[in-house]
Amino acid sequence: MEREAQLFDDKAKEALEILFENFWILREEEYEIYQMIREREHILRRYISEKFGYRLIVHRHFIKLEKIPVEPESWMGIQNFKETMDYALFCCLLAFLENKSVDEQFLLSELCEELQGMYPGPLTLDWTNYEHRKSLIRVMQAAKDFQIIKVIDGEILGFQMNDEEEVLYEVPIISRYFMRSYPKDLFQYQTMEEILEQEWQSSPSEMRRHRVYRKLFLSPVTYRTSQDDPDFYYLRNFRNRIREDIEKHTDFQFELYKNAALLTLSERRARFTLFPDQKAIMDILLQFASLIREQLEEFECNEFGQMRLTQADFEQLIKSCSEKYKHGWSKTYREGSLKQIGKELLEVMIDWKLASIEEETGMILLYPLLGRTIGHYPKDFVRSEEK
Repeated sequence: MEREAQLFDDKAKEALEILFENFWILREEEYEIYQMIREREHILRRYISEKFGYRLIVHRHFIKLEKIPVEPESWMGIQNFKETMDYALFCCLLAFLENKSVDEQFLLSELCEELQGMYPGPLTLDWTNYEHRKSLIRVMQAAKDFQIIKVIDGEILGFQMNDEEEVLYEVPIISRYFMRSYPKDLFQYQTMEEILEQEWQSSPSEMRRHRVYRKLFLSPVTYRTSQDDPDFYYLRNFRNRIREDIEKHTDFQFELYKNAALLTLSERRARFTLFPDQKAIMDILLQFASLIREQLEEFECNEFGQMRLTQADFEQLIKSCSEKYKHGWSKTYREGSLKQIGKELLEVMIDWKLASIEEETGMILLYPLLGRTIGHYPKDFVRSEEK
């Protein structure tokens, strides 16, 4: 174990971070990073397999860590996609590319014709429909960002206003490796849960450790969800070993509370998606968290540290937050309606696992991680406002 720790140097830590933050690393685009990871392939593969049960693919054209979550979350999708149609068209595009040779070129008009024939369900694609064209534009832009297609000539944005706009594309070799492989044909799975369940069949004895590490590294927080939650029980029993391991192999700090476990960083790193991010709504969220802590005694928490609010309670808290902090908000929020601010704030909190909405009652649940955050104006800012 000591020898492994010595081999896992700062470059190996950096490589691990890069693998978790990127879909893949292309040799042609990021040669130095590709080489850094490849030189540490053995130690990285061993650690990733042992702790996460993930597959590290090192190919002569790319390196890819296949990251499968324990529970899919909304932010794990392709962020620019807005409709179900976007995902359906993207899958159809992948099927279209499978039938093309590497470096083969194709026209947008050819693709459009093929998509109309393979699109699933009763809906018929109509490229004179503005919304259908916008959906395909989002798909082609995502495919370009992933670099599974190359633009040779033309611009897809022109398709938004003209369904006869032409673009010439080429199929790069890495398009063959975008989809991960499965133990059996996808058509043999009936539900998403079946696909996720097969993840644990290869190493059932290590399932608990893999589940816990995946939750810690892929989600903002891991919560205790029941009295005998097996994942949280594992976290408690092995907390010292987990803390030592994570802090030896990464720059994260492991924090464990009664109802929550999470990884934190002592300083901001540009490559990470961190809470809070740079959006203006985050300032309001931190101030909202401060207000909750001030009024904690007015609300009851259940055994899992969750606070239940009615919609009216939530709206009143937003109003109080506005009255106390509004003078420092950006113009958009100073002049915006409290209802819209509350809607946006709740969406952000749900994404970061700070809150949820009960389906049965419509009540708002605030989670323990909200108590781990706080935000207020500097004293000199407050004094200048008072003057």
